[in-house]
Amino acid sequence: MQDLWRLSAADLASRINSRKISAKEAAAAALARLDAVNPGINAVVDHRPEDVLKQAAAVDAAIARREDVGPLAGVPVTVKVNIDQQGFATTNGLNLQRDAIATSNSPVIDNLKKSGAVILGRTNCPAFSYRWFTTNLIHGDTKNPRDPTLTPGGSSGGAGAAVAAGIGHIAHGTDIAGSIRYPAYACGVHGLRPTMGRIAAFNPGLPERTIGPQISAVSGPLARTIGDLRIALAAMSAKDFRDPWWVPAPLEGPVMPKHAALCLNPDGLETVGEVKASIADAGKRLERAGWSVEEIATTPPLREPAEHQTKLWLGDGYEAQLEAAEREGDGGALACLRGNRSKVFPFDAATFSNTLTRRATLTRQWLEFFEKYAVLLMPVSAELPFPDGLDRKDDASFARVWRAQLTQIAIPFMGLPGLTVSTGLVGRVPVGVQVVSGRYREDLCLAAGEAIEAGGTPPMPVDPVS
Repeated sequence: MQDLWRLSAADLASRINSRKISAKEAAAAALARLDAVNPGINAVVDHRPEDVLKQAAAVDAAIARREDVGPLAGVPVTVKVNIDQQGFATTNGLNLQRDAIATSNSPVIDNLKKSGAVILGRTNCPAFSYRWFTTNLIHGDTKNPRDPTLTPGGSSGGAGAAVAAGIGHIAHGTDIAGSIRYPAYACGVHGLRPTMGRIAAFNPGLPERTIGPQISAVSGPLARTIGDLRIALAAMSAKDFRDPWWVPAPLEGPVMPKHAALCLNPDGLETVGEVKASIADAGKRLERAGWSVEEIATTPPLREPAEHQTKLWLGDGYEAQLEAAEREGDGGALACLRGNRSKVFPFDAATFSNTLTRRATLTRQWLEFFEKYAVLLMPVSAELPFPDGLDRKDDASFARVWRAQLTQIAIPFMGLPGLTVSTGLVGRVPVGVQVVSGRYREDLCLAAGEAIEAGGTPPMPVDPVS
């Protein structure tokens, strides 16, 4: 029973529902794994064992009463420290928010609990969730369990590191510019950025977000199997009236021909050879699974939407964000804001209007593209996962990091779903592919992802490497 943490979420939930094991046994195994490996990677920064066991006992009691506890019955799940969980601080990696104790839950927490999940702990993120690296002044650095010299990704770096190391079976993350897709890529697991509006989002204890994050930031799952992403998406996407952007879209859309596009250098991205090889291999896996795959020279625009997304994310309220970062004193957050100042400031009414106007045009081009192709295979990043802290090395390195993340930054501007599928290792460095589809067609991303996954993935979970 001590290795229950190795099971998939689907397998674990099945065993708990059939009473072959108890939710309390699963919780105890998850807590033991956390105690064993978290000190070396600092993925989980807040957890309360007694509360975890209490949640599990409630699941067991409901099952004993023959109640339907949901598809995640007793499954230990981690949540990112930037969403409200009653009784916990929503720090978002900030000393400034160390006392922001939530008095109620975000929709994600409520929906996970309604599905039977046990919230195991809260995972680390960079200050303000700004970077593709995970460090801050309140919780410290998160290490990549596959290689501590590599970034664990960001901003959901704690989530990626936790699920890769077997701390929880599913991890919650958020994504406004790659913050689910990149940690999954860097830690060698899978991660789904859903369509904007698919999963209800709201932090009742914090101010409303500006319009950019409202229309592009999403919550979503990271997991070790595509099947677990599927059940996590179903659980997390239940209705919650508190998010006015939430859409009651079906999880399965109309049947489409299994026709995929594959692009190695989307919109001129300078993709390295190892990443190109991974994408080409993913295409071959799809073909073996009965898909037709068409290699294309380029895609609809990515550079322009990436520029607009950066403006909406960092430019709207730039001065207030910079002032807060200066008060926090976090070097990574300041580097992010100062390094992008010329791109996003000033952000006036004309810029705002033009940005939203172009959003309609660019989104329409992408939706037309997905009338022809069910999915697009392209890089998650132009490079293999970066050395940890690369963006703070010098100006050239900062520019290199942002240049490589083009596809991650652009896709949220159109509100599209994107899936990272981890496909293998280059030495001990993870590599994978990004699968994108039309709005509310996560089902197509996941179907392609399962075919790619069947061709092989890195070993997971892993014991952290020192």
